Amino acid sequence: MKRRRVAKSDGNSVTGNDLVFGLHAIQAALEVPVTRVKEIWLADEREDSRIISLIKSAEKHNITPQKIAREELDEMVPDARHQGAIARCVPLGNLDETDLFKLLDALNESPLLLILDGVQDPHNLGACMRTAEAAGAHAVIAPKDRASSLTNTALKVSSGAAERLPFIQITNLARVLRELQQRGIWLVGTSGESETSLYEADLKGPLAIVLGAEGRGIRRLTRETCDQVMYIPMKGEAESLNVSVAAGVCLFEAMRQRT
Repeated sequence: MKRRRVAKSDGNSVTGNDLVFGLHAIQAALEVPVTRVKEIWLADEREDSRIISLIKSAEKHNITPQKIAREELDEMVPDARHQGAIARCVPLGNLDETDLFKLLDALNESPLLLILDGVQDPHNLGACMRTAEAAGAHAVIAPKDRASSLTNTALKVSSGAAERLPFIQITNLARVLRELQQRGIWLVGTSGESETSLYEADLKGPLAIVLGAEGRGIRRLTRETCDQVMYIPMKGEAESLNVSVAAGVCLFEAMRQRT
């Protein structure tokens, strides 16, 4: 196994997705038929079963991981929990509304979409991606402006879901919502002020669940565009749920109804 010193990161990579860190995220990037992984660096003190499994997966793509000091990994992705593994990848391509409508045209089942109206925390975005993929959603949609993109942190938190589930960023959310309605997709937003509970809402047909930003909820225009608004029943003292938790509650109720 090769070992060489890696130049210190310029600090820009952490905000994009060309550097992927964390064992699960890298393993997921290696499990697709055509991987976007180009190089892998591993902490030289790690020799456990998960590292060995990752090395074997890399070798299937003719990639030889390089052993370096953990301190060098720390410099590449400052303040990140990299678990002793970092990979340099071809950045994920940017998907837009054209890709969304191509995806919908190709589906042979009723679509299930998650729309995030201004979620800015990459941890929450990554968690939403993981939840949406687990619930069988076909895509996650978010605005380009004032919202998180698929950063390295979001990729790691998604635990590989971002490699498999399309993340689509659009320039005009209101316009896309109207186009989805024209395609027969039912838009259901969430708000604590609604009189219809999650368990009363019909989530069985072509569906897009719309969740809002942390602390603010969905914007007024977005809410007015929705076909229905529902609330999540809660018994505790908390005023609201974390957006990724709310996504899980809503998507898995939709999955229950649809199956």
